[in-house]
Amino acid sequence: MISLLLVLPNEFAAFEPLPEPLERVLAGSGATVLGRANCHTLVQQAGVLAPQQVLVWLPQPMPVDQLQALRDALQGWNGVPPCAVSLVSAPLHGGQHEALVALGVQAWAVLDGLDGPALTALTARAQARWQRELALRTELESLRTRMDERKWVDRAKGLLMSARGIGEDEAFGLLRGAAMHANLRLGEVSRSVIEAAQWADAINRAGQLRMLSQRLVRVAAQLLAGIDVQRARVLRTQSTERVQQNLDHLATLELGAAGVLALGEVQSAWNGLATSLAAKPAAQGLAEIDARGEALLLAAEAMTEALEASGARRALRIVNICGRQRMRAQRLAKDALLASTLAADASHGRLLPTMNEFEAALLELERAPLSSPEIRAALVTAREEWLRLVGGVQALDSPEGRATLVRSSEALVDTFERLTGWYEHSLQVIMS
Repeated sequence: MISLLLVLPNEFAAFEPLPEPLERVLAGSGATVLGRANCHTLVQQAGVLAPQQVLVWLPQPMPVDQLQALRDALQGWNGVPPCAVSLVSAPLHGGQHEALVALGVQAWAVLDGLDGPALTALTARAQARWQRELALRTELESLRTRMDERKWVDRAKGLLMSARGIGEDEAFGLLRGAAMHANLRLGEVSRSVIEAAQWADAINRAGQLRMLSQRLVRVAAQLLAGIDVQRARVLRTQSTERVQQNLDHLATLELGAAGVLALGEVQSAWNGLATSLAAKPAAQGLAEIDARGEALLLAAEAMTEALEASGARRALRIVNICGRQRMRAQRLAKDALLASTLAADASHGRLLPTMNEFEAALLELERAPLSSPEIRAALVTAREEWLRLVGGVQALDSPEGRATLVRSSEALVDTFERLTGWYEHSLQVIMS
């Protein structure tokens, strides 16, 4: 015995008795009517009553707009009703049949001569077709899922192979082992690997903006002081282009509301700094350039933190810490030059805090378990260059000291660029 939701024309009130021909047909079929609905309440009632099948009864003569009302109602299921749907009505032409099939109607019959056995056969046909369509949809969805997972797995394997120089079999074994350990599908783990790498790249790029905000001010001070002017001009052009490239890349990501807002603040701060940098270097304009550089630094810092929070992966913190060291190296050199050139008290007051922050972060990176032979070697190089930079700050009153300051700050940026890239692509970061 099949349970039905009976759908009647809109003009039938819920309390009215069923038409006598319909009562007779239903009684002869042995079907159970769970409830009734009209075209306006069809989808809602089907959700509440969960019938095995929906039976639509449109008597003769069928109102002109009744079939359209039924089609409008079935649109709510987008061609995939939760149960079989059959229709009893006046004869339909070919176009109407096609439209109803597309909306999920599996079987139909004309009113003339319909009796109990005919209705039983009608609902049986509808039920068989619906079950077959359900099986086909399930199989299709499974194929689509497997194809989608295959794409994620291939991308994740390629990323791991590139990051650690391992073979395809070893990369696949790592993914499979992680999936078994976490009790997740291989595709889910692979997608997490790709997303983690994307977040790490976004944090790296946002972190670069912090460094560039300080480098550009330092270069302006360097040009004003006449220190390696030709190289400073090249570096200014390169840094300006790099800022814009990173902003353009970040704008292509799905950042969420907080990320979009933070990126807008960064863009606004950069516009202000770019305007100031376009003017000819002069002592009176250097303080304004420094202030606008600080505004870009704060905006980039806020965006980096927003990205780290959105990534929701603790290992991304190492990428952020390492990337911030690039900024601190430039900030220290910038403030030292400003203190020497303009006798700026604010810049002089930031020297010791920046040095302390750099030293603390370097110690944390040296002690972090997230490591590899190349990372450990680069940290040794960073430590040596850091000591030279400190020496440049201490010898700031001499031309040699200022030259050391500039060289060592750039050398540290290069070292921490490599370190940030290694952390970003390291297996431990990605798989965490």
